[in-house]
Amino acid sequence: MIIEAVRLIVTLGFTAVGFAVGREFPRWVGATGPNPDASIVLGALIGAGVGYVLGGLLGRLIRRGVDRAPDLVSATSGPQLFAGTFGLLAGVVLGAVAATPMIILLPPAVGWSAGGLALVVLAALGSRVFAARADDLLAAAGLGTRRAPVDPAEPSAVRMFVVDTSAAIDGRVLDLARVGLIRGEVRVPGFVLDELQGIADSGQKSRRRRGRRGLDVLDALTGLPGVRVRADERTFPEHPDVDAKLVALALESGATLVTTDHNLAKAAGLRGIEVLDLQALGDSLKSGPATGEVVTLLVEKAGSEPGQGIGYLDDGTMVVIEDAASLIGTLVEVEVSTTLRTAVGRLLFARLVA
Repeated sequence: MIIEAVRLIVTLGFTAVGFAVGREFPRWVGATGPNPDASIVLGALIGAGVGYVLGGLLGRLIRRGVDRAPDLVSATSGPQLFAGTFGLLAGVVLGAVAATPMIILLPPAVGWSAGGLALVVLAALGSRVFAARADDLLAAAGLGTRRAPVDPAEPSAVRMFVVDTSAAIDGRVLDLARVGLIRGEVRVPGFVLDELQGIADSGQKSRRRRGRRGLDVLDALTGLPGVRVRADERTFPEHPDVDAKLVALALESGATLVTTDHNLAKAAGLRGIEVLDLQALGDSLKSGPATGEVVTLLVEKAGSEPGQGIGYLDDGTMVVIEDAASLIGTLVEVEVSTTLRTAVGRLLFARLVA
């Protein structure tokens, strides 16, 4: 709404300026100038076109600034109707005071447009700022605010989490929330929702299933106690890459980044962001054979080194078996000799049991 209002005001102002310039233009150039009526119409059309474009750009900048005003002031309680209305009225009064000298001192075509723009901006800004600080303002006026009852089981400091596409599709974030390990505000960036929707609308059945699973997980999170899911529509246009946008959002909001992307987790951790890597967490909780334990598995393929065979445990952990390249397709007993943790999970080395 604010974009259309600003665009209308700026367009009218530039139309009036173009009209005035077009009316005076024949007088400036003398007898060789264009027809006065055509000059007026052309000037008004050019002014309207320039005003429409500049008004849209200015309106978007103003709306972005107004939307971010509550975060810049405080992240306390939600908007209150009384405080927002009072802030709107206060903004209108301040806007009228600021617009009066513009209308008096400036030419009418410019003064009325600038005054109207100041009125709209201050009214919108006052409404947002007052609404963001509703509790403090009502307390200062001696008015009490009705607060929700406090759950003693809830922590005093509300934690924030930013969920990326991989974590939503993975689904383990829902399990962690159900057992109470994720409590507080879960922010889902708008570009993550767009990416999930694009995957869910894919022509490939497997991708479509993964995208729908991610959307279902986020929808299920909204119904869990102690979890508040919020869509964050900030786009961070200065960062073209989605991973960079996620890091910027987590930094700006002080949230914990939830992901299964190992590289993203490392990059965010180096920037001082708290990261919940679901893949690393799952790997650390996996129970598996220890060094010296004997297990039976199928040799499925040859390894990268001569003589090596590759097998897999039931949980998908890869086992590199010495001198087993000739036993592909055979069940063998092996003794675990070494356990190695890599960026993609655990890797076991084993040798054949004689």
